[in-house]
Amino acid sequence: MPVPFLDLKLQYQAIKPVVDEALQRVVSAQAFILGPEVEGLEREISAYLGVSHAVGVASGTDALLLPLKALDPRPGDEAIVPAFTFFATAGAVWNAGFRPVFCDVDPDTFNVTLESLEAVWTERTRVVVPVHLFGQMAPMGEILRLARRRGAFVLEDAAQAIGARQKWDVGTEPAPGPSSKGTEEVGKDWVFAGAAGDACAFSFFPTKNLGGFGDGGMVTTFDDSLAEIVRKLRVHGGLQMYHHERVGTNSRLDALQAAVLRAKLPYLEGWAEARRRHAALYDELLAGVEEIRTPKVLDGNYHVYNQYTVRAQRRDELRAYLSQRGIGTGLYYPLGLHLQECFASLGGKKGDLPVTETLTEEVLSLPVFPELTEGQIEEVAEAVREFYRS
Repeated sequence: MPVPFLDLKLQYQAIKPVVDEALQRVVSAQAFILGPEVEGLEREISAYLGVSHAVGVASGTDALLLPLKALDPRPGDEAIVPAFTFFATAGAVWNAGFRPVFCDVDPDTFNVTLESLEAVWTERTRVVVPVHLFGQMAPMGEILRLARRRGAFVLEDAAQAIGARQKWDVGTEPAPGPSSKGTEEVGKDWVFAGAAGDACAFSFFPTKNLGGFGDGGMVTTFDDSLAEIVRKLRVHGGLQMYHHERVGTNSRLDALQAAVLRAKLPYLEGWAEARRRHAALYDELLAGVEEIRTPKVLDGNYHVYNQYTVRAQRRDELRAYLSQRGIGTGLYYPLGLHLQECFASLGGKKGDLPVTETLTEEVLSLPVFPELTEGQIEEVAEAVREFYRS
C-alpha cells in the first residue's frame, strides 16, 4: 500500500467549505494586502500563544530577518545558530549583518543545548537563535538564563513548532511573559513556542503544521518597541506612506494567506494531537528495531511533530527500499550549515561539529501528517522492520 510523505489535498478536502468561504471573503472585499484579515490573524495568534504582539510578514525567512535587522548589528556582532537546521536560520543571520557562529546539537532531540551554546560563546555573542526543530522546543529555561546573564538577545526559530510548548516552574524562569494556557499542575505553566524568547519567528509554508496556500510568516514578541520596528520594516521602513524612518523592505503578509490561516487555526490543536498519536504508534512499532533510534521527547515538552525523524543505520539504503515500496520519506538535513559552500569564509571544516555531521548521515523522516490512517503507519513500520530483517 503506497503511503505518501505528505498529502495536503486530504487536509483541504476535510475543511474545504471553511477555507473556500475565507478565500471568497477576501475576493469579495478586494482587499489583498495587510488589512482586516491580517490584523485578525495577528490578534488570534497573539491570543493563542499568550503574547503581546504578532506581526504578519511575507515568509518565515523574513520573520527571522526583520527582528535581527531591528537590533542594528555592529560590525563583528555574532549570532549563535545550530548547524543542524534549515538554511534560512543562518541565511537570515548573515543577511541581517551578524556573523553566524555554528554550534552542535543534542544527538537525541536534535536541538541546541546549554553546553553546545557555551562551547562557542564569545565576548562578541549578541544573539542566540535556538531552533525548535521538527516540532519540539529547545530547553528555553536554560538558554534564557545564560542569555540574560551575558546580555544576549534570544530569537526563537519556531518555523516547525507552532503549538509546541513546555512546562516551566512559575516564577523561576526569566520569561518575558509566559502564557498560562493549558496549565495542568499547580505551580506549573505551559509556555508556548513563540512566548519564551525575546522574539520568535514562525513560518506558514504549506508543509508546516499551520500552513497557508503559499509563503507567509509571523514575528511574535512581548516587546512593544521591537514590534513597532518590525511593523515598519515590513513596509519599507515607515508606517506613513512615503515617509521612511529606516531602510526596510516589502514583507507584507498576503490577505489571502491570512484568511486561509484563520480558517485553519481552530483545527491546529486537533491536528497536533493526531500527529502525536501517530508518533506514539511509530515509537511502539519500531521499539524492537535495534538499527533505529526514535526521537526523544524531553520531560515537560509537548512535541507537535512537524516531522517524525529517526536515526537509521544504512539510512540511504533504507530510504531507497521504502521508496520502492511506495512509501515517501524526507531527508532533513543532508549537510551541516558549517560545511555549506556559501559559509566557507567562516572557516568551518569537517570534524568541527561531530553530532551534526553524524546526524546528516543518519536522519530520516517518516510520514506523520494528521490524515494518515493507523493502517498506513503500520505499513511504514512493517516495511522498516522488513528492511532490517533482510
